[in-house]
Amino acid sequence: MRAHSVRRTVLTCVATATVTVLALSLKPHHLPVAAAPPTTPPPAAGSASPGTGTGSTTTRTVTGPTVQTRYGPVQVQLTVHGSEITAARALRQPNGDARSVQINRTAIPALVGETLHTQSAHVDAVSGATYTSEGYLSSLQSALDQAHV
Repeated sequence: MRAHSVRRTVLTCVATATVTVLALSLKPHHLPVAAAPPTTPPPAAGSASPGTGTGSTTTRTVTGPTVQTRYGPVQVQLTVHGSEITAARALRQPNGDARSVQINRTAIPALVGETLHTQSAHVDAVSGATYTSEGYLSSLQSALDQAHV
């Protein structure tokens, strides 16, 4: 009888671990829907500052749309010189609760750093900040499209 209990316990643990690994490896197959501009807007979505410089190499600023995520809005602004992303920042990020603030304190700099490193929206999501990452990447891609980068 005791051996049967031990076997059942081991099988239960293995099954639980398998289901947990499978659940954690799933990624949502949808992107958040873009929201209307905020009531106190940063630069309007899709706005671009006038280019500066001479010839074909100009510096401009483009702003992606505000993307509403489960935990709050995300909006990305890029500074582009020619076809190079020289700066990226999150104008809006989820901050409705202490946990979101804590998560985004590390997630946003990581996303910005990867954006500058890859010079594209081909950035991996930050573990533990999936919704923020998805919103950031959606707004980033839109900004890149506007900048024709």
